[in-house]
Amino acid sequence: MELKLPDLNNPRRPEKVPYQRIATEEAFAPPEMIEIYRKILDKGDADAGFRGLMGFYMSSPSERAQHIMRCLTDLDQIRLQHMDEAGIDKQVIAITSPGVQVMDKATAVSFSKLANDQLAEAVRRHPTRFVGMIAVAPQDPTAAAKEIERGVTKLGMNSVIINSHTQGEYLSDPKFWDIFAAAEAHDAPIYLHPNALPPKMLQPFQECGLDGAIYGFGVETGLHAMRIITAGVFDRFPKLRMIIGHMGEALPFWAYRLDYMHQATVRSKRYDSMKPIKKRPSDYMRENFYVTNSGVAWEHAIKFTQAFMGVDRVLYAMDYPYQYAVDEVTMLDNMDMSLEDKTKFFQTNAESVFKIS
Repeated sequence: MELKLPDLNNPRRPEKVPYQRIATEEAFAPPEMIEIYRKILDKGDADAGFRGLMGFYMSSPSERAQHIMRCLTDLDQIRLQHMDEAGIDKQVIAITSPGVQVMDKATAVSFSKLANDQLAEAVRRHPTRFVGMIAVAPQDPTAAAKEIERGVTKLGMNSVIINSHTQGEYLSDPKFWDIFAAAEAHDAPIYLHPNALPPKMLQPFQECGLDGAIYGFGVETGLHAMRIITAGVFDRFPKLRMIIGHMGEALPFWAYRLDYMHQATVRSKRYDSMKPIKKRPSDYMRENFYVTNSGVAWEHAIKFTQAFMGVDRVLYAMDYPYQYAVDEVTMLDNMDMSLEDKTKFFQTNAESVFKIS
């Protein structure tokens, strides 16, 4: 059977449907954060990945860059207009990559609180349209854990955003595990979102233009998820829930080989860092992870991931404003899928995961 890609040149506006469309990986940037980024860039020692990501979007006169920066900093009229035009009932909004994770520790801890307060206020202004994720500073795991508690108990947000690595460091390091403990204790899933590639990974991708969302983001974030799994995080925190976007950063499609080679590598005792874990990597994917389709409006990939993960673990996301494509909503509305499963995909899975009432 031929698996055709969608025709992106034949846009159709979304029609009214018998379910809500909840988009679950949508970004914002406080204007104050952009000013902090400018200061970091002006110092001249920012890493090349950050310069190539936010440095580009903040300085480029291109139509795409201008659109993204305009939409990122708006939590009112522009965003709501775009949601209405695309038939999106609710957005689950998180601070854009790299968030506070590129800042020094003190600034990151302080600004994460400011960003969360701003987002919580936007949710209060538009309670039927917006849902917020909690930004934290992994640079200070103890402070991050406290901010998760504040976000859940004081601000009414029930999930956490972490933009993959923090200045080249990964959450698989036990020094970060206070964050996992807090997320598990408050039943707040962590959305592991891409970041610009760290210096040690960047050059082979950047020299051919493959460092960003086209490929590099998925490679790096998938690596991060696998580091978390193989480090035994879910054996230590069995009720911890995580979310990964972009069709699981391809991990569901690798699951068979990941299981086989993980077992073989453990048996070989090739790496001191690769120790036995209680289950197969694919078991943790199915039991501890949820996947959104952000940026992948492709029915075949969605159905495969539903078959692998279960229909209760695959959610809709647009990836606004980086991928604002109204016609993709219609393509997904028209998937050959039961109304029950389509309602789970667009609405009820998100309501369950993010505790949306």
